[in-house]
Amino acid sequence: MRVSSPVTSGAQPRLWMPERVLVTPAALEEPWGQQILQRVEKLGLPIKKLSQNRLTGLRGEDERQTYSISKRTLAVVTAPASQMKLSPIPPSADWQFHIAEGCPAHCQYCYLAGSLQGPPVIRVYANLPQILQNLSKYDASGTPTSFEVSCYTDPLGIEHLTGSLAECIRYFGTREQGYLRWVSKFDAVDELLDLPHNSHTRCRVSVNAAPISKRMEGGTASVPARLQALRRLAQAGYPIGLVIAPIMPIEDWEEHYDQLFNQISEALDFDCDLTFELISHRFTPGSKQVLQSWYPNSQLDLDEQGRVIKRNKFGGIKYVYDGNTMKTLKRYFEQQIAHRLPSAEILYWT
Repeated sequence: MRVSSPVTSGAQPRLWMPERVLVTPAALEEPWGQQILQRVEKLGLPIKKLSQNRLTGLRGEDERQTYSISKRTLAVVTAPASQMKLSPIPPSADWQFHIAEGCPAHCQYCYLAGSLQGPPVIRVYANLPQILQNLSKYDASGTPTSFEVSCYTDPLGIEHLTGSLAECIRYFGTREQGYLRWVSKFDAVDELLDLPHNSHTRCRVSVNAAPISKRMEGGTASVPARLQALRRLAQAGYPIGLVIAPIMPIEDWEEHYDQLFNQISEALDFDCDLTFELISHRFTPGSKQVLQSWYPNSQLDLDEQGRVIKRNKFGGIKYVYDGNTMKTLKRYFEQQIAHRLPSAEILYWT
């Protein structure tokens, strides 16, 4: 692999610091829960050890206040037994598993809106060894099996508080047929660079055109910082990926996405194992209601009149762009990638 001189900004990585940390009794009984507790103690964060395994005091007078309280709270809990039965997650991976639920970012199109029950507090799981041990049931078929760990959280955004992503990378580095996948909008990758990953972890960052990332992705690292973090991970031998999402045909969209591809080409100007995942914007009636309560002043386009309905096999509906718009967007991104990064693989468009 040819690696050119790194481009660095000198900026410190973006770290989320909760205003309070709640720890349940069950979490304190777990060795990994004690490890998380030590991490947050070293950071000097306010900690409250709960007397019961139930989280309370997260609701405000309205949904917006509940959102604000919850998004400033880290809760150290144990994953319920139901999470030990994994679900498939096509096209991203064969299976999904969870080391946390909830995300510290403030993305106005948040994919988790309407997906998770209750206040959007960031819950991290203290029984990580049990979670990882359970995965061995799913990669014993003798064929390569992929596991997505980013469905319900941004694992890098909370890594400085938990250490759980690094532990997952170490685990998958020992598996013969198991492969880890994670994606982030943060950039604090220093502690991951020297891990024995054995090329069994694909590290991805989510990026978007500047008008979207700057206006709608609060609390995250900048896109240039994410790309530099991805560059460093590639230089450390990791397979890497870019998730461009949610793709939106905003005003002058081609010009803005051209600029994004300029940034990508500059950051990844060497041979590396690179994939793309291309995801157009969509929403459900439930997610629209939640997002409008969380971000009442958002400029996010949630007008059903400009969309078409797509139904899933369970009868649920989502609003997506019409066929002509989707074809135009898909053609543009495929052409850009083929021209600028011809060795990269496009995993899917949706």
